[in-house]
Amino acid sequence: MQKALIFDMDGTMVDNMMVHHRAWQKKLAEIGLVLSLEEVIATCHGKNDEILQRIFGDKYTFEERDRISSEKEAIYREVFLPELKLIDGLPELLEEAYKAGIPMGIGTAARSENVDYVLDNLQIRHYFQAIVCDKDVELGKPNPAVFFKVADLLHTNYTDCLVFEDSPTGAKTALNAGMKAVIITTTHTQEEFDQYPNIILCTPNYVSFNLFSTLEQR
Repeated sequence: MQKALIFDMDGTMVDNMMVHHRAWQKKLAEIGLVLSLEEVIATCHGKNDEILQRIFGDKYTFEERDRISSEKEAIYREVFLPELKLIDGLPELLEEAYKAGIPMGIGTAARSENVDYVLDNLQIRHYFQAIVCDKDVELGKPNPAVFFKVADLLHTNYTDCLVFEDSPTGAKTALNAGMKAVIITTTHTQEEFDQYPNIILCTPNYVSFNLFSTLEQR
C-alpha cells in the first residue's frame, strides 16, 4: 500500500510554540494564575480543554473552559500573524511529495480555527487530503487516535505512515500508533527523544531532509 506522511502542526509545520506559551501565560494571568514561562512550557501541552482541566480541575465548566481557550487562541493568532511562515525547507518538501502523489495529512491537538489560520493564510490546504484536529478525537496525544484517524482517511496502513513531530508527547503518540517518526527540534533538544525507538531522524528543519531515502529506511 502507498506510504503516507502525517504532520503535527504547531512546532512541526510552523515554529510557533513559544508564541503559544506566551499566549497561555498572558491568558492565565488574566484569570488570576501567574506562571513563569518555564511552568507554562511544562504544563500547557495537548488539547486546550485537557490543559485547563489539568491546571484547574473542575473549577470551570466546559463552556467556561471553551471561552478561555478561544480567548487564548485569539491572542496567539494576533501575535503570530506577522511572523507566520512554514519552517525552512517544508514548502519544498510538500511540493515534492505532492508531485510524487504521496498522500499527506495533518494530525494535531490544535483547534480548528488555528488549523484554518495556518492553512489558509499560507495557502497550503491543497496539499492535505486529511485534517484531524482537537474536536475530531475524544482523547488527545499521546493516545494514538489522532494518527489512526488520519491514516484511515488517507486509506493507508498505520505502519506505512511516517509522522513528523516536534515533542516527546508527539513521538510517544507515533510510537503508540506503530508509526516511525521524524522529529523537528524547534522546541525540544535531540537528547529528549533518546527513549523513542521509532524515531528515524532528528533535524532542526527540512532543508537537508531527503524524503525518498527516508521513506526507503522504513
